[in-house]
Amino acid sequence: MNGSYHVRGINLKSQFLGESDQILTVLTRELGLVKAIAPGSRKYQSSLNGRSGIFMVNELLISSGKSNPTQTSSLYRINQAQTLKTYPGLTKSLGKLAASQYLAEIALHQALEEHPQLELYDLLNQHLETLDSLPPIPQIAIVAHLVKGVFDMLNLVGISPQVQVCCLTQKPLIPDLSNPKWQAGFSTTAGGTICLQTWENLKKQENFHEPKIPENDFERVLHHQELPKISRRLGAKELMMLQYLSQPGIIQIDSAYDDSWLSVEQILRHYTQYHLGFPIRSATLIDSYFAPNHDAIV
Repeated sequence: MNGSYHVRGINLKSQFLGESDQILTVLTRELGLVKAIAPGSRKYQSSLNGRSGIFMVNELLISSGKSNPTQTSSLYRINQAQTLKTYPGLTKSLGKLAASQYLAEIALHQALEEHPQLELYDLLNQHLETLDSLPPIPQIAIVAHLVKGVFDMLNLVGISPQVQVCCLTQKPLIPDLSNPKWQAGFSTTAGGTICLQTWENLKKQENFHEPKIPENDFERVLHHQELPKISRRLGAKELMMLQYLSQPGIIQIDSAYDDSWLSVEQILRHYTQYHLGFPIRSATLIDSYFAPNHDAIV
């Protein structure tokens, strides 16, 4: 694309360029993900200095530039910037910052270049605003709202886990909170929750009958289906929380379930990494920050 454009975007990443410039990776409503040079933004006197920070929302005038040999896509140049919104609370709390970077990583892998990203832009800003406004206590609320953001972003691209029904039978799964031994299965590869009784019955049938050896690859594809692997066994509380996350709107935190949010985060983390195909590096910050501060092993 050539020419100049007015766009609204949020800074998700930056890297130094030369002595005084930066390359900003910006999620915009109008052009999707763009990389743009912010000339002189590392100079104290520069008007772009205060507009290049992480998670700052700016109205930008950008122009297309030449391709950088080290980049796979063309670089824009920021000619003007006006700040519309900031999230000061995110950088004042290590937990909030880690959660925000976690969501930003997912957005960076979902975003397209040269393509409008209105829904992703609005969704990310909605969850960053929620994190920014959270009170200092309870800290576990950060994890609760983080996993809500993760679930919503997966749902946006149509790959959120199936948590209301069994992936094998498509029958509703209703957690029994009165039974401390109640469990359901969760299969990352199958895409969600599984009735363990159904899974066990199928496993017995598979073990009892001698498997048919397919005559060719075509027959293998059509007739041989492997039983999904159970990635984790969920208690009634964990399943209820996953089902709660699948509902639209902002969640309310119940202190009675604080101890399960970290395990729910791990479930969604592994699911997200598998289906989007990248490691969430910011998740290590969640581990290091919250595990020592809560009676939970992540």
